[in-house]
Amino acid sequence: MSHKNNKTVPKVARPALVILGILLIASNLRAPLTGLGPILDFISHDLGLSATQAGMLTTLPLLAFALFSPVSSGLARKIGLEPSLMIALVLVGAGVLIRSGGSTLMLFLGTCIIGVGIAIGNVLLPSLLKRDFPKQVTTLTAVYVLIMGIGSTLSSSTAIPMMKLAGSMGFNAIPHWAFALATVLIFPVISIIVWLPQLAGHTRPSADTADIDSHSYLWRSAAAWQVTIFLGLNSFIMYIFISWLPSILIDNGYTENQAGYLHGVLQLSTAVPALVLIPLMAKMKDKRAMSFAMAILAFIGILGLLMMPEHALIWVICFGFSCGGGFILGLSFVGIRTHDAHQAAALSGMAQCMGYLLAATGPIIFGSLHESTHSWEVPLYMTLAVCVVWGFLALFAGRSHVIVRTQNGKDIVIDAPVHETLQDELKRLKKELALMTEERNELKKAFNAKL
Repeated sequence: MSHKNNKTVPKVARPALVILGILLIASNLRAPLTGLGPILDFISHDLGLSATQAGMLTTLPLLAFALFSPVSSGLARKIGLEPSLMIALVLVGAGVLIRSGGSTLMLFLGTCIIGVGIAIGNVLLPSLLKRDFPKQVTTLTAVYVLIMGIGSTLSSSTAIPMMKLAGSMGFNAIPHWAFALATVLIFPVISIIVWLPQLAGHTRPSADTADIDSHSYLWRSAAAWQVTIFLGLNSFIMYIFISWLPSILIDNGYTENQAGYLHGVLQLSTAVPALVLIPLMAKMKDKRAMSFAMAILAFIGILGLLMMPEHALIWVICFGFSCGGGFILGLSFVGIRTHDAHQAAALSGMAQCMGYLLAATGPIIFGSLHESTHSWEVPLYMTLAVCVVWGFLALFAGRSHVIVRTQNGKDIVIDAPVHETLQDELKRLKKELALMTEERNELKKAFNAKL
């Protein structure tokens, strides 16, 4: 995507405005969904939803992520990154309003629309970071994932208090649970207001944007699949516990309030790794050890929950930290292992399409195993096995390599430092060629003058 220089926003102010906008957009990428879990039983009881229908409320956004992630990079190529991200915010806001209507139809329709908006934001934020802040990709990725975690924690922990507040105020225009869901509208509204200036001076795609390579070769790249499956397994495990952790805890003797509190702790724990990983990620080019450590932490957390559920607070923090850290690393791989914003958007779309398709099966498989065995042990052992595979993938996905395509259409993987050296060498050769051409022209002029 070729872009013209943005002259509308001052050069000094623009980075700060863009970063603030990125962080606010990030606050919308999980909060509208995590607030659903703590009040799902109230919604199911009020609307008469079956367990399968209630489970679909968790699965629908993931399916929307998978279906619309590949479309997102194409949307950005046609209208630009800034307008595409505004569309994402508008969709999230509209979805929140529709979902709060109080009926079953509006609940499911609004959830789908929210999923589409989040899918666009998920794919395009890494691309925006790659374009505007190529040297701070890992740091800014960690920061915006921190904001995602804070937003999801606020949404999850305030859901029941907001529902009770509606009851105490005698607010009956919509069900009390719908009022609680509507309160997250504050996230997209503030984000839209702050992002509006980016539309006034946004970088427009060039005329040849439609002809830009779609990077379809990524689907044949082993390196791209390593990043994709790494993110997919991380989301697979994470969304299982977002969906089922309260039920597991209640069956192990915790009260509903305690289960809701620990569910909020889980959300907060996913944000903590950003504070720890920001200084480390900037120093460590090879992320394999760090990625493998996240899989080990998840394994320990799940094993502890299985063997010693009375210490669930420790295991939830451990597990949440691992999934949050894995998500940060997976998103950073999209920026680290690509060489421009187009390739980053394409890899992000691929990783999130296939990753969320895989994640969408997690809560269903976990619930089916529980229903068939009448126990949480078998499904929890299944997640332990997934952690082992996730750790194995980490040893490949975390390499400091950049995916580059050769002229014959086949993709290769080269070390980032080597890639930078080749680029520098190419620039030097171009300069020398220009000097040689200039000298040749001067010699021609001198020779013609003598004749």
